[in-house]
Amino acid sequence: MSPRLDAPHTPQATSTPLPEQEHLDPIESTDTDVLAGLPEIPPFDEVGPVDARALSKTLFARLESLEEGTHDYSYVRNTLVELNLALVKFAASRFRSRSEPMEDIIQVGTIGLIKAIDRFELSRGVEFPTFAMPTIVGEIKRFFRDTSWSVRVPRRLQELRLDLAKAGDELAQKLDRSPTVGELADRLGLSKDEVVEGMAASNAYTASSLDAQPEEDDAEGALSDRIGYEDHGIEGIEYVESLKPLIASLPSRDRQILSLRFVAGMTQSEIGDELGISQMHVSRLLSRTLVRLRKGLTVEE
Repeated sequence: MSPRLDAPHTPQATSTPLPEQEHLDPIESTDTDVLAGLPEIPPFDEVGPVDARALSKTLFARLESLEEGTHDYSYVRNTLVELNLALVKFAASRFRSRSEPMEDIIQVGTIGLIKAIDRFELSRGVEFPTFAMPTIVGEIKRFFRDTSWSVRVPRRLQELRLDLAKAGDELAQKLDRSPTVGELADRLGLSKDEVVEGMAASNAYTASSLDAQPEEDDAEGALSDRIGYEDHGIEGIEYVESLKPLIASLPSRDRQILSLRFVAGMTQSEIGDELGISQMHVSRLLSRTLVRLRKGLTVEE
């Protein structure tokens, strides 16, 4: 930010420059030269709104005569920022109920103030606070819109969520009940699919912790205790995938016996009747096949 302007600045009038000043770059000019002809500026925290507005007009007029990128331009611009920080604090106070630290909100609002200073044109005849406040508030709202969602969704859906909330409240008061998807679609001129998409996106605004403790009157445990379950079948997936090439390499009759026994659930006697062989022969073939598959799994491990 700019240096404090607590002391009076009196320009030194010299008819000819001193030899050592003849070739100074503009960035090396003194702050006294920059503020020549300007009224004395007291400490920034002592400047009232009316005085800040009057001083800002004078500084904006001087800013228009300076070349952007020079030290003089930056000095006057930073002085304007500090003079008008009260606008940022006033705008940030509207969001004090939010969870974000007030220092962060003021910092974001200051960015909006700087943008407003860069865009302001004194010739339009508009008071600077009137011009700057929408930009400052808009920057703060954009900050919350981009950072307060638990899951980042497109801006189109963020805005649709706000439209749905507003339309839902209006229709609920009018109909004395919650509006349907079709009624919301008609009110906003959207399709039902777009309304459903916006409703689904609203769920991403806040998220509940899996470890959040239940309410006092809630008999259930934490959310993590109420969702999900152990799928014991997952343990066998690796073996199933490993068995597939081994089974594919078996003779046709051995594969058929495995299928009849473990897929169809037939007994060895029933398999023997199906294939025209004895139950004892089925038992020997099945045992041999299982030993072969077990050895194959052991070798792969």
